[in-house]
Amino acid sequence: MFVDEVVIKLYAGKGGDGCTSFRREKFVPMGGPDGGNGGKGGDILFQVDSSLKTLLDLRYKKIVKADKGVNGKGSGKNGANATDIILKVPEGTTLYDADTNLILADLTQPKEVFVAAKGGRGGRGNKAFATQNEPAPKFSELGAPGEERVIKCELKVMADVGLIGMPSVGKSTILSLISKAHPKIADYHFTTLSPNLGVVKLKDNRSFVMADLPGLIEGASEGLGLGHQFLRHAMRTKILVHVLDMGALEGRNPIDDYKTIRKEIENYSDKLKKKKEIVLANKMDIEGSKENLKKFKEAYPNLTVFEVSALHQEGLEPVLLYLANLLDTLDDEQLYDEKEFENYIVYKFQNEKPYTIHKDNGVWVLEGKEIEDLFRMTRFTEDEAVLRFARKLKGMGVEEELERLGAKRGDEVQILDYIFEFKE
Repeated sequence: MFVDEVVIKLYAGKGGDGCTSFRREKFVPMGGPDGGNGGKGGDILFQVDSSLKTLLDLRYKKIVKADKGVNGKGSGKNGANATDIILKVPEGTTLYDADTNLILADLTQPKEVFVAAKGGRGGRGNKAFATQNEPAPKFSELGAPGEERVIKCELKVMADVGLIGMPSVGKSTILSLISKAHPKIADYHFTTLSPNLGVVKLKDNRSFVMADLPGLIEGASEGLGLGHQFLRHAMRTKILVHVLDMGALEGRNPIDDYKTIRKEIENYSDKLKKKKEIVLANKMDIEGSKENLKKFKEAYPNLTVFEVSALHQEGLEPVLLYLANLLDTLDDEQLYDEKEFENYIVYKFQNEKPYTIHKDNGVWVLEGKEIEDLFRMTRFTEDEAVLRFARKLKGMGVEEELERLGAKRGDEVQILDYIFEFKE
């Protein structure tokens, strides 16, 4: 089964908790703190596997969770890092953030790796907080939460040349003749339900990859028939080869067919419509094909047209030579613009606060990643940890900002799902 789009919810691993512990040995007075740090939570990565041709392996993985880091222990023992999870995908897989629809990565190279969700760092044990002024801290941190994201994986097959055209014009037959591919071939519409790839090898040892793409119908750019499947996979090709039925079987008109295909391509993408293209006038062995070809050339005098007969295996050699020569002159093109990628660069301006405060139904709501992470990593069962949390908030200017906005002592303040009282 060919699967070219899946959506997965990722939960990276939480960091292990730090340990609050003190060294207790006979004849060793005032042993001091020895709580170890927690281990890092597991990352979730995507890695290219060249042996894969579909996203089928990910189809039933709706949710992927990485393990939590191991908690720290006494005697200065740090917890182990959790094992990362690696999800294998074929070459040509694009990863999107499903919430923003921005591109996270376009994986096109063998063994290429992308970290899609990062595990949380381990919490520090009380040994890490020991200072000259506070030699015996009685608190430690909880592990940081791992990232959570919904990822859409979209496969666009890697091919140099794409065979396009209406259903049953002979694309699969042509691919089977010029490569070692074995596509399903039958005398009815939509035999090809997924892209077929074949490696074409010339006598001079040059080679390129050709794809037989699902047949187009009118309205394909709007998702009708196999519309977006075909057009998506055509995006990575360097050259489009229009296969037209010049025999005009089943009442086809080559001029109208070409016009329909071009319209769908132009509606789908500016980049797709600018790709190099040639026309294969197929079924030239059928009566009336010469007259149809003459009319087609009159309608489109500037197109490069090759006459072929897939049935009699005629005219294909010059086509392959032309395509190989043309590919030698074309550079790899960037499929996506930089503005389509998720931008991880965060610009911090002077005096910019790492949080926001707003009032909602009488409650002051405090938001910001730095504050929320601090909250999640604070062990509120330890008095010193609570005091440290309060000092951190005051150091960030939260108390002053609340007062400036009109907060009074006794007002409620919310961080995440927890509500506190605003006190001295």
